[in-house]
Amino acid sequence: MLPIVNRRSLLLASVAGAAATALHATSAQAGARSEFAYVGSRTTKARNARGTGITVWRVNGPRPWEQIQTLPADDGDPGTPGMPGELPINPSFLTLSADGRFLYAVHGDATQVSSFARNTRTGLLTVLNTVDTGRRNPVHLAIDPTGRWLAVAHLAPPGSVTTLPITATGALGQTTSALELPGSPGPHKTQQLGPNPHHVVFDPSGHWLLIPDRGLDRIFTAKLDPGSGALALHDPGWTPTRELEGPRHLAFHPERPFAYVVNELRSTVTTYRWDRAAGELQALEVLPCNPPSATGDSRGAEIVVAPSGQYIYVSNRSGAGDSTPGGPGPDTIGVFRIDSRSGTLTPVRWVPTEGIRPRFIGLNATKQRLFAANEVTDTIAGFSLHDRGGRLEPHGVVAHTGSPVCIVFQPAGR
Repeated sequence: MLPIVNRRSLLLASVAGAAATALHATSAQAGARSEFAYVGSRTTKARNARGTGITVWRVNGPRPWEQIQTLPADDGDPGTPGMPGELPINPSFLTLSADGRFLYAVHGDATQVSSFARNTRTGLLTVLNTVDTGRRNPVHLAIDPTGRWLAVAHLAPPGSVTTLPITATGALGQTTSALELPGSPGPHKTQQLGPNPHHVVFDPSGHWLLIPDRGLDRIFTAKLDPGSGALALHDPGWTPTRELEGPRHLAFHPERPFAYVVNELRSTVTTYRWDRAAGELQALEVLPCNPPSATGDSRGAEIVVAPSGQYIYVSNRSGAGDSTPGGPGPDTIGVFRIDSRSGTLTPVRWVPTEGIRPRFIGLNATKQRLFAANEVTDTIAGFSLHDRGGRLEPHGVVAHTGSPVCIVFQPAGR
């Protein structure tokens, strides 16, 4: 197993490495790279984290990544002197604007969201501003189709969804709207204490915002007013899941009217038919994320639909939640084949993520490769996609970085 090193040594090493890279990289070399990766991390001792902040990497095919920048973040320890210009704690989930000029990050366990300008040639980031949302523990974010509003999911009970305006410069304005999520908590004694939205995603039409809520066992459907940024629940407003499912993240099929949800608490995946006109989900089936032979606790984490629409990929984390160490256990990516007519799933295989607790999986900019962020072992592992048989070809660990929890990609030069 890879050694787990402390946060301070990771930060010093990453800053030194990025400085050396910046000194020796030429613009021609930068242009030869295929894309850039932006990695969010957890940074606090309360999370047993070793992350340093947001790290920026050059990515060229299946080869190891090259780190070019670190934007340091606070570790949340009042006894540790901060660094000038540090970001707030836990810059975790990230998203990019449609044109790739701006990046946005939520600060988990805090109350802030940050914006960054992105140099499309070098890939480097510059902080624009940090805004307090007025709500605790932002965990996910999505930009609306107009590019004028940022929707943010806040996990801490009572969880909620806020919207913030995006200015012409890419910086964020103050919170415009806050949507409270109604319902009674589920039966889990620690993970369902109230509303716990963990994801916000616009449907392919851009008309609807879907909000999986782990704490209420519901998937909410809302509309965002493009003029005011106000959010309002649709009528009836939500789709109930089975008790104790804990819906976490949702992904739409690229062509067919289907949506897929990974459920955290039961480690299951649900297939839904999506009625775009009515803004409603209809459950079709529920399958376990893990193979029948799996033992030990597991939590579903992330879900991705292949660009071909033939497969979905689901990450499974060992352990019974963040407070447990994880491993040995089912730290895998489950591959499921999609029936093109019915949308239902057939399990194909489970592939080890070459680390512990893959909190995130995602496709690169060309959508030819999938990467897993292994939070506990401080590694990112890469895989090539093969539609024939749904095979994931492993490339091994491509990057070492503390407590990675999200990755977004953008092609070089864009």
